[in-house]
Order: sequence, then C-alpha cells, then structure tokens
Amino acid sequence: MRTRHLNSDTSHRNGPFVKKLILVLTLLSFPLSLQAQGPATTERPDAIRSYLQPLIDNHTLSGAVTLVATPDRILYLQSAGYRDLSEKAPLPTNAIFWIASTSKPMTATAFMMLVDEGKVSLDDPVEKYLPEFHGQMVKAANEDKAQNGLAASNLQTPSQLAAASHPILVREILSHTSGLPFKSSAQPGALDTLSLKDSVLSFAAEPLMFQPGTGYSYSNEGIDTAARIVEVVSGMPYERFMQQRLFEPLGMKDTTFWPDSEQITRLAETYKLDPKTKDLVKVRISQLTYPLNDRQHRFPMPAGGIFSTAIDVSKFCQMILNGGTLNGKRYLSPASFHAMTSVQNGAMEKQDYGFGWVVSKNGFGHGGAFKNAMDIDTTTSRIFIFMVQQDGPWGTSGGDAMVPALERLADDLVSHPTY
Repeated sequence: MRTRHLNSDTSHRNGPFVKKLILVLTLLSFPLSLQAQGPATTERPDAIRSYLQPLIDNHTLSGAVTLVATPDRILYLQSAGYRDLSEKAPLPTNAIFWIASTSKPMTATAFMMLVDEGKVSLDDPVEKYLPEFHGQMVKAANEDKAQNGLAASNLQTPSQLAAASHPILVREILSHTSGLPFKSSAQPGALDTLSLKDSVLSFAAEPLMFQPGTGYSYSNEGIDTAARIVEVVSGMPYERFMQQRLFEPLGMKDTTFWPDSEQITRLAETYKLDPKTKDLVKVRISQLTYPLNDRQHRFPMPAGGIFSTAIDVSKFCQMILNGGTLNGKRYLSPASFHAMTSVQNGAMEKQDYGFGWVVSKNGFGHGGAFKNAMDIDTTTSRIFIFMVQQDGPWGTSGGDAMVPALERLADDLVSHPTY
C-alpha cells in the first residue's frame, strides 16, 4: 500500500514535466512517421464500386461482393448494394451465396485427390465403381442432342435405342462428353430432393444423348456421378469427404450444403427482373428445397449445391492458382492440376472444358446459374470472384457486359496494387 501511495505522490508532483516531455517526444517523432509513410496522397478511387453503383441504382442488380486476389494475398474485397432490397439491408462482404455450378470445380478437385491416391483412374469405365451403368443404351437419333437441360428421353422404344460404343469413362463424366443429359426425369423440379445414390441410379436408368466421347453437352449428371464414385471409393458420404479433405483444411469455414441459422441471416436474397414493371422482385431458388437448413429432406448436390462466401472461394482459388498447394499443404499433384485445367473435350461445341473447369487461353474458371463468376487468369496470376444472386436475364444491356468489365478493372488492380 505504501509503495502505491508514493508512486501516486510522485506522479502528482511531476505531472507538468511529464506532459511537456510527452509533447516534445510526439513532435520529434511526427516527421519520422511522415517519412515512413511517404508523401500524403489521396486514396485511390474505388473503380469497381463506381462501376457497380449505377447498376444497383437502376435495379439491374440488388447487390454484389467482388474480390480480387493473387496467389498469396487479397487485393480487393468490397460489397455494393443490398442483401435485402425491401429492408434496405446492406450486403456484407461475408454474405453467403448459393454458388450453383461454381461448385463443379470443387467437386472435381475432390475427385482428383482420389486419382492422386491411385484409388480411381480417369480411363476406368464408370461401371467399374457403379455397376448400374453396365450395358447402357444410346438414343439412336441425335436431333435433340443440343437440348441441354432436358432428360435424354423416357419415351424411347427399344427400336430407337442403340448400344453404347463403349462404357462411359470417368474422364468423360468429368468433361461433359459422356452423353449423360443435364438432369434426369426423376428430377422434374428441385435438384436436391434425392440422395446422391438414388439420383445416380436414375441417371443410369435412362439412355445417353449420344455415343460416349463423340459430343459435348453440359451435364450436372456427369459431375454428380463422379461424386457418387467419391462415396464408393472413399467409403464416406460425399459431403463429409468435401468437408474433411477440402473445406476444413483450406479454412473455408462458411462453405456448406446446408447454411445454418446464423449463415441464413447473411444469405443474399435472390432477385429476378419483372418484365412488366422492369423492377427486381424477390424469388426463391427454384432448384433448391426450403428450408435450406433442412438436413432431413435436402441432399447435397455436387454439381451445384454449395453455399459459400467470396473469401472462402478465394482460398480455393489460391490453392488452384498455386498449382494445387496452399500454405505449405499439397492438395493436388501437378499432373492432376494440369489435367483438370487443360482442354479435355476436344473443343467440341465451341466450349473448351477440362475436368470441372471452363478453360480459356488465359486460364480457367466457372460461373453459376445465378450470375456469380470465378475466374483465374494464369498469365497475370489474378483471381476474380463476383458473387451475386440474380435469377433470369439482366434488366439492361449493361448486365451482360458486367463481368468482362469487372475483370478488366481487376486486371488493373493486379497491375497497380496500390489500392
């Protein structure tokens, strides 16, 4: 007690001196602080927000989260607009989005892990792991091959079918060249009402759209079938494999098939253009069953059922841009990384596709049904992620030009990283 009292007395007597000393030290250190920071400059304008804001104001879109990154750091992460228009609730940067088909590269990556472990081969017939695909038939006529999104046909008679020239191969289901249609007749509405096992059984029960390896048709069924092989080979449910082998190790803490109650409070509402009023109206996601956190009646959809955030998706992209590694951990071998991101469909139908990735001369990426985009430019080592929840067409011509314009602004950030 006495020591505390003496200290208090000393502080009281020397108070004015101490205050002067602090002031002198502060003035002496001020120029050094300025010198360390460099000359004072005006903050660089946010070109991405400036581009998006007029589109939000005219209700082309409700809101978006944009992220730009390099292999080792995030250069830009900002939101614009609203999570919920009616409540004028701002869209947070950690908003949850249904990323739809942007799920495909993640599922393909998990599959290639098993290829690396020697548990499955790309040149294996699918029936080696899933016997239900044995003896598949093909529609004899090719005229509706381009009807992407429709069942192959459940009205074909035996005379209209031909035997498959060869069993569909693993590499064909990953590259949309197997002949499997987009979805089966067992999935007339929402795509998450059947277990993965039952979904794949329905795929095998219907004829292929064309002879395996002779065409390209974008197919949810192919990616879902690959995920079913993951279950069979790994001995665990697909969603658990994704969680244990990809999401958790990468630190993707907000990535899930079932957003929980807290995540739902951050879920970006979905909007669609009303052609009559030319305004945005809130809608539900027709491909999914509600409530979204219902684990009893909703099943994982490997080709398009993941919910995530921009920051989580960026971690996955950084791993891919680093050739399959992140923070010293290797997820993919160089050979698997190269196979995934190289053209595997023979450039059929004017669409270059690898295994789960759309491939371009500058890199690879993937989009989703509700306009979100994920693009990796390997020539500039740039990651671009655009998260939005927009059903149907954009309201203005500016909508279709949005992603290319934003990618150019992202390239500028990478070229001049002084944001």
